[in-house]
Amino acid sequence: MAPVFKLCFPALLLSVVINAQAEDKTLNLYSWADYVPPQTLQRFEQETGIHVRYDTFDTSEVLETKLLTGGSGYDVVVPSSSVLARGLAAGALKEIPHEGLKGYANLDPDLLEKLAAVDPGNRYGVPYTWGTLGLGMNVEAVKQRLPDVPLNSLDLLFKPEYASKLKDCGIAILDSPQEVIGLALHYLGKDPYSTDKNDLAAAEALLQKLQPSVLYVATGRQINDLASGNVCLALTYNGDASMAADQARKANKPFEVAYRIPREGTLIWQDNLAIPKDAPHLEAARAFIEFMLRADSVAELTNTLFFATANQAATPLVDEAVRNDPDIYPPAEVRDRLYADRSMSLKDMRQRTRLWTTFRSHQ
Repeated sequence: MAPVFKLCFPALLLSVVINAQAEDKTLNLYSWADYVPPQTLQRFEQETGIHVRYDTFDTSEVLETKLLTGGSGYDVVVPSSSVLARGLAAGALKEIPHEGLKGYANLDPDLLEKLAAVDPGNRYGVPYTWGTLGLGMNVEAVKQRLPDVPLNSLDLLFKPEYASKLKDCGIAILDSPQEVIGLALHYLGKDPYSTDKNDLAAAEALLQKLQPSVLYVATGRQINDLASGNVCLALTYNGDASMAADQARKANKPFEVAYRIPREGTLIWQDNLAIPKDAPHLEAARAFIEFMLRADSVAELTNTLFFATANQAATPLVDEAVRNDPDIYPPAEVRDRLYADRSMSLKDMRQRTRLWTTFRSHQ
């Protein structure tokens, strides 16, 4: 039996090496659905020989749980700045040295500065996309019911006399307690990240007045429902509303879907590329990040998904109608009214989650 072992062992060892090499040609990506255009992923795989396994989450809380629990097996994740901050505090992320990182010099200095508030020195996150939380709407349906109300005002949601008139055509609210409660506080003239009990009670009262007019609270549904006319107003992300508008145009719907940044100001969010501490394929992760820092790769994302890119070199490659849309790329005077995403402690987030659970329980 000994000679057989000697003959088989090299073959077995070769098989292990081949399997290990194949495994190294894999990238495990965890992101929002459709957050990388299929053609971009295909080109990455063709150019690098790295196969992408793309898993998706539908709320930031799901990503955060995976990140903080550890052992996820993912190589690249796409957290918001606040989730990135909590991941850093928990030691759940791996540093991404940007010295020698191809394309890093193209990133918007303003977005890097905003990210540095939670990631000093920009050592752990690479800005990817950014946008706003605002109002997606069926223009004709809203104007028909509220002909004299500005379409770019949160009054559409937070004044019961207005929201009640939109109840019949459907109001959808994003399922994101921190963001929606923060916007309610901002509308009331308070700090969006306030932990004051009186402030939170005021926000809760505002949401309770809105609640009877809300059709549903969910993430992801708004795109198709706006495009098909199943809802007429949605508190949602700019890219989701813009995708709905694109779908409605292509389907020749007899109405216009539009997105508006609230004139009262709103959240400017930023998503980032990051590497979990225990990522199994570090070289593949770095290769993917460099690929997505290429102007052509990320411009393709903006042209497809309508989220503004953090890559300044990509802007000339973005379709003119998209890059000149002030609700996708807001001018400086509008950006001055936007407040940045900020991390909150788990204790403070739980306080908001309890408030949110009460709001959602009536759906």
